[in-house]
Amino acid sequence: MTGVSSSARPATGRLGRVGWVGIVAAALLLASCGGTPSAPPAGRGAPDATVSGDGPEPAGSAAAGGGDGARAGQQDLRPGERFDRLAMPAAYTPSAPYGTGTDDYRCFLLDPRLDRDAFLTGTDVLPGSPDQVHHVILFRVPPGSVAAAEARDAGEDGPGWTCFGGSGLDDGASLDDAPWIGAWAPGSGESVMADDVGIPLQEGSRVVMQVHYNLLAGTRPDVSAVRLRLAPSEAGLARLQTVLLPAPVELPCRPGHGSSPLCDRDKAVRDVTRRFGQAGRLADYLHLLCGSAAPGPRQSCDRELSRPATIRAVAGHMHLLGRRITIEVDPGTPRARTVLDIPVWNFDDQGATTIDPVRLRAGDTVRVTCEHDQGLRDLLPAFEGQPERWVVWGEGTTDEMCLGLLMVTRP
Repeated sequence: MTGVSSSARPATGRLGRVGWVGIVAAALLLASCGGTPSAPPAGRGAPDATVSGDGPEPAGSAAAGGGDGARAGQQDLRPGERFDRLAMPAAYTPSAPYGTGTDDYRCFLLDPRLDRDAFLTGTDVLPGSPDQVHHVILFRVPPGSVAAAEARDAGEDGPGWTCFGGSGLDDGASLDDAPWIGAWAPGSGESVMADDVGIPLQEGSRVVMQVHYNLLAGTRPDVSAVRLRLAPSEAGLARLQTVLLPAPVELPCRPGHGSSPLCDRDKAVRDVTRRFGQAGRLADYLHLLCGSAAPGPRQSCDRELSRPATIRAVAGHMHLLGRRITIEVDPGTPRARTVLDIPVWNFDDQGATTIDPVRLRAGDTVRVTCEHDQGLRDLLPAFEGQPERWVVWGEGTTDEMCLGLLMVTRP
């Protein structure tokens, strides 16, 4: 029931609602498919530097006091693009939703006021309190899900709603087409996609901004925001999609450190579920997706692709105990290729890596492999005072994840 072997059966592209939404919540990385682009394609139209958006500017952010103009390091708008700044409707003071734990995931519903279809071509997340904000993920909300999102928002006191896992909205998304459209994590800046791709947003769509607060850093009021870079639907861009490649984490306590009750796996999983509700069940769901292997510092998972795709960018995500992450295509065959290899993981430097297009066929296998190290508990301040535990997939800052991401276009 622990880990994944390379011979595990191919994973399907869809989990139950509890399953995939938790995996989506792990996807912290930037949906960046190009740095400085070449000349934009025909059809972008005339330059348009329109900036819109209501709501308070995030205190302490790079944009605070700067109005809606460009900020340092921001790439110029390309022909046809415009900015739309969206901010949380009011300040939010984070707290542990279940009365325990050191993490708060809160979702805020934002309205870009789209009166026509558009392409999202970049995101610039502005965390209001960067020391408290562990990460931010942006989810698209199609028009058919807006009423459900508004009901969730109205169902809890204060701005937004608790959303361990994903946004908490059942919009039929899958691992092969995740609903996230951008993110911020430590070390991230503005994410601008290559000039021939974009994420389609339908007229009337909304955006959910999920903010993960690390309560170990404090509980001060926060107002975070995001600048969306939008292009008209007539731009003729290729549709960019995100494929998620999760793998289990099964990291037992070190020899000689087994006195903590949480060194028992079942108790560790119950603790994760107590802190995060149903999202804590991902520790077991991932073994249904990937298969089983012995617990240890190295875990992997194979996915067999059901459709052709072209990889445009790759990314990986782990937490503080991560050492190395790789993504391979068709491992062990003459067509084997490594499309991502981060030999020294740095949680404070996350982002997607643009690669030369890699074309995948239906039936190709993609493998993500992660290596974690319990010994880092002795070196990192975040673990001071934290008991030794069997580490499984969890939403918290001091839990762990193993996630590969492919940003792809499809025929």
